[in-house]
Amino acid sequence: MTAATLVDALRESMRRSMRAPDGEAAPAALLWTDPDRQWSALVPALMKAMPELFALGEYAPDERRGPVVWLKCVVDRSLPDAAAPDGAAPALYLPGVGRGDLRDADACPPALRPLVELQYRGAIWRQRNGRDWTVEAFLSSGDSLGLDVARDAETRAAMLRVLAQLAAEPLAALRGRRLEAEDFDRIAIGDPIRNLLDWMNAAEDFETARGADGWAAFRDVCRRRFGFDPRDDGAGAAADALAAGGGEWDEVWRRFADAPAAYPGVAAALRAAKPRDLLAPVDPSRSPGLNEQREDLLRAALGAAAGLPHAEARARVAELEREHVERRGWVWAQIGESPCALALEPLARLARAAGRPLGGATAADAAADYAAAGWRCDRAALDALATAPPAERETVAGAVRALYAPWLDAAARRFQELLAAEADPGALAAGVDAEPGCCLVFVDGLRFDVGAALRDELKTRGMEAALSFRIAPLPTVTATAKPLASPAHSECAGAGEAENFLPAIAADGKPADTGRLRAAIARRGAAVLEPGRAGAPGANAAAWTETAQIDSLGHKLGAGLAPMIAEQVAAAADRIEALLDAGWPRVRAVTDHGWLLLPGGLPRVDLPPALVATKWARCAAVGGASEPSVPTWPWRWDPVRRIAAPPGAGAFRSGVEYAHGGVSPQECVTPDIVATRGAAAAARILDVSWRGMRCRVAVAAEAPGVTVDLRLNRRRADSSIAAAPRTPNAKGQASLVVPDDGHEGAAALVVAVGADGRVLDESPTTVGGDR
Repeated sequence: MTAATLVDALRESMRRSMRAPDGEAAPAALLWTDPDRQWSALVPALMKAMPELFALGEYAPDERRGPVVWLKCVVDRSLPDAAAPDGAAPALYLPGVGRGDLRDADACPPALRPLVELQYRGAIWRQRNGRDWTVEAFLSSGDSLGLDVARDAETRAAMLRVLAQLAAEPLAALRGRRLEAEDFDRIAIGDPIRNLLDWMNAAEDFETARGADGWAAFRDVCRRRFGFDPRDDGAGAAADALAAGGGEWDEVWRRFADAPAAYPGVAAALRAAKPRDLLAPVDPSRSPGLNEQREDLLRAALGAAAGLPHAEARARVAELEREHVERRGWVWAQIGESPCALALEPLARLARAAGRPLGGATAADAAADYAAAGWRCDRAALDALATAPPAERETVAGAVRALYAPWLDAAARRFQELLAAEADPGALAAGVDAEPGCCLVFVDGLRFDVGAALRDELKTRGMEAALSFRIAPLPTVTATAKPLASPAHSECAGAGEAENFLPAIAADGKPADTGRLRAAIARRGAAVLEPGRAGAPGANAAAWTETAQIDSLGHKLGAGLAPMIAEQVAAAADRIEALLDAGWPRVRAVTDHGWLLLPGGLPRVDLPPALVATKWARCAAVGGASEPSVPTWPWRWDPVRRIAAPPGAGAFRSGVEYAHGGVSPQECVTPDIVATRGAAAAARILDVSWRGMRCRVAVAAEAPGVTVDLRLNRRRADSSIAAAPRTPNAKGQASLVVPDDGHEGAAALVVAVGADGRVLDESPTTVGGDR
């Protein structure tokens, strides 16, 4: 995990638990069972970070807490004033309830029975071994934070005592050392700066929680160390001093800047801060008011740039980037108060990329140029749209359109010009064959820039991923292009449904619809796998499967697709990683076509209906001997038939933000990704068993230098709890000893590690357990 604080890590973990496997419906809710109420002290802080979090308890809707029946209404969104944000399923915190309480409906306490069915249409936040997440497990498990926490009773008690204060503790300060009771106690009583920030954040609550003695001690520390009295001077004096800085207050600022979201009260106090010395220079990075002023100026400037000619808009955005780049490093950006400054980074990339025309003297050269560099313009436009929060989308979308639309149209026109000069434009599009040892993953609508993001995600996860490109056939719609991107392409020929651009299966002349296409794929030697299935991997096997929903989301959401891209990339990476984990030597990701996306809609191009048999947003089937005034192209599956496409980046319909079917680099140049585990990834853990505190591991390892280890965090060798890593013997067996019985019952990972230090395989286990 890369979260900055415990609250961040919990939020990330819970939201990751809500991710639906490929082919399954999204969970209706997340159940968070906490039989010992260990997490209760942390829930208020977590609720501030997770607006979708609700808790079981006495009816208090303003605090997002209520009884079971109320929680069911929250899940079903039947209460207008109590619902998770749009697009988010609610997480339900259940203090005093364990997973076992919900497993058996007959034995379940009557008050909890309405929640039983949520086990099946929801998700449960739990450890990989099925147990409830305890505080200790979450801090130490390799599947979460992977901290080195002592396992004695004193440490456990101290950990729970300071849980509320631990919420905002920077995790970086807890890494790299063994955490014991003294470390957690120091968080509670030995950190004056934290105490000061907590008081500034919520003064009344702080004083009440400290009691008379604790409050007196805190006042004394403030007078001696920070030069003010909390009771007499108030939070305003502290905010004034924090804004001015100097001495101890610079360290207070650094701590606040580590986790500003944890102290919303401090940010509010700084808004009212007044400089001690009116003549002293003001540090703008410490003034939310100055940041707001600059944000307002930037918003207005971006709005004005949307009306400028292309070259002037690019120059203006570059100038704004120089003026505002530093604000992205201020704390206000971390807490969502500089959205325009954050969106300016991809806008500046877009301004630079949009100044570079599409290169190449032939269509093939232009495709190669786009695959080498041109796609970065598309990526920048998507990133800008994805970065903008709802309140700023109109402003950012206007700037994107001004920077992107002229480049998009010019690139499309240049590619159309070059493709029209080809003797046989269709010859550039080649089919995809089934290959031994390879599983083909079809990702519908995987545009090249999104494919590059998928390549990067796979590499981040430790896989090898090679990115090349293919040319899609015309028109660039699924009906025409999907057969060519599959092993069934050699069985397709002629028109099945020409008006819908669907070829025929040559053997019977019937349209190559989904069912017939899959049957043809199977006849070509590739097993057709349903979502979530891995088939029977092997060096001589071949398979085909489908994943992700990019194209369907694009047609549904238009420019709203941009914020969904990261999730779709993660889903595709999950599927590829699972197939490699299942034993496929190679996984190849292919697609049918890309797409154009332009906020505000693609330029309208008129095409009289009488001239065409079928008209879609970016293509049309020419009727009979008609001669439309727009460019026409031979259909891939029957060149006698003509396809009309708009010139440039136009569309035959008004207001279309997302479309494909035409001729442009974005639609025609598609990614082709081959993913592997790499040459050293030839090791698999076959079996794990325990005898006391000794773990016996069976490994199949072809690569030399493989060792096995037992870790709390798969990536960190220093999280090992074994006496030493071991090299398997000639039979592939190794024995790991855990010398500290304090780890008994802990969740851990048995890992097979290559000679280069890379984890080649892993298997979850419970120390001292059955596996």
